[in-house]
Amino acid sequence: MLRRSVRTAGTVLAAAGLALAALQAAPATAAAPTAASPAAGTAGGSASAGPAVRTASDTLGAYAAPPELLQAMSRDLGLNRAQALSRLAHEAEAGATAARVRQGLGDAFAGAWVDGPESATLTVATTRAADLPAIRAAGARALLVPHGLTALERAKDTLDRSAGADAPVRYVDVRTNRLVVEETRPGAVARLLAATGVPRGLVTVVRTAQAPRPLYDIRGGDAYYMGGGRCSVGFPVTRGTTQGFATAGHCGRAGTTTTGFNQVAQGTFQASVFPGNDMAWVATNTNWTATPYVKGSGGANVQVTGSVLQPVGASVCRSGSTTGWHCGTIQQHNTSVTYPEGTISGVTRTTVCAEPGDSGGSYISGSQAQGVTSGGSGNCSSGGTTFFQPLNPILQNYGLTLKTTGSDPGPGPGPGEPEPGGTWKAGTVYAAGDVVTYGGASYRCLQGHQAQTGWEPPNVPALWQRV
Repeated sequence: MLRRSVRTAGTVLAAAGLALAALQAAPATAAAPTAASPAAGTAGGSASAGPAVRTASDTLGAYAAPPELLQAMSRDLGLNRAQALSRLAHEAEAGATAARVRQGLGDAFAGAWVDGPESATLTVATTRAADLPAIRAAGARALLVPHGLTALERAKDTLDRSAGADAPVRYVDVRTNRLVVEETRPGAVARLLAATGVPRGLVTVVRTAQAPRPLYDIRGGDAYYMGGGRCSVGFPVTRGTTQGFATAGHCGRAGTTTTGFNQVAQGTFQASVFPGNDMAWVATNTNWTATPYVKGSGGANVQVTGSVLQPVGASVCRSGSTTGWHCGTIQQHNTSVTYPEGTISGVTRTTVCAEPGDSGGSYISGSQAQGVTSGGSGNCSSGGTTFFQPLNPILQNYGLTLKTTGSDPGPGPGPGEPEPGGTWKAGTVYAAGDVVTYGGASYRCLQGHQAQTGWEPPNVPALWQRV
């Protein structure tokens, strides 16, 4: 008899005229359609057969958000159903527009984010005044700032190599165009800057009384157990015929055995990284089956349809075995955090609360998997800050395929073989800037994601731009 299925408990160009021409030639990413009549999208850009070209909100399933997610957004973000659906659609379109504009900005790009209760305003920042008209022509608010994102992130990398527990969190705040460093002791950041040579003028210092910590040691609802501790399932995955799930690396080392929420033998950690990153995956035994769901409010299933990383300001919800289902917003990507056990980099900072036992659990935006809970500070009574390890690097590093709804790759080519007509291949994790061929044309990836059947480059302009 089979046991219960595995479930998750868990940015033109240097000349503005050229930029505008490039943006006009690209498929439009218009303002989000109304919730009552979502756009169906139009075909174009290729003679290749296949599904009709879809808008970003269509591709990411913005209007298919389940009631449980909408209810949580209402509770935590103060939105009614129509506002929540509108926000998800705006965020999908903003992510695609920002990614497309970023391709031409190069080192002048200084970040992009959404604002407003329904995320209706997209801002793109640049260090080059000549870019401003083209950014506006793309439908975004344009902002001229002194520092490029790449320069600020290089400064952060310098701090990361020397930071200790008294300066535990470091990230680039694209809204303020500053490098933010939190300190738990007065003078900690000043000493760090003196030791590394990073200019004080780049940095904003934030005093904090709470240092982040991993969240893994308290019991909770839908959980898994390892030794004397508990964590939360992240996202169900497969690797060939093996079923399993992605989770946080601090929850266990390779070889650690697990039991499920029902205390039945479940699986074994196959690989784990912590500190450095906070990623791992567990292969389950044949009694467990990976399903394309996140555990939502009241235990209901919330569907997962992909893994497109969402922009700063976007809404995101978290599921965990201690505190259940909570929502907030994405604050910064590529954050570095120093825990007592060591430093992890590349995590995303959010306003979602979490508590011990929620570690490893899933973060989802609409129907798009974002990452797994790493750690944080505060709690779900008074509020807090949490960090998630993005999912796509986990999938890429371990050769895993995210379990999603409505995507059956069928027989297709064998492992490692290209899809017919080019180098694009379902199951591959693509990062922004990657170039593939498909149907005799070349395409550049706009937003990081794991490719799946139905998301062929000609069909999803939110994810791919023909070059």
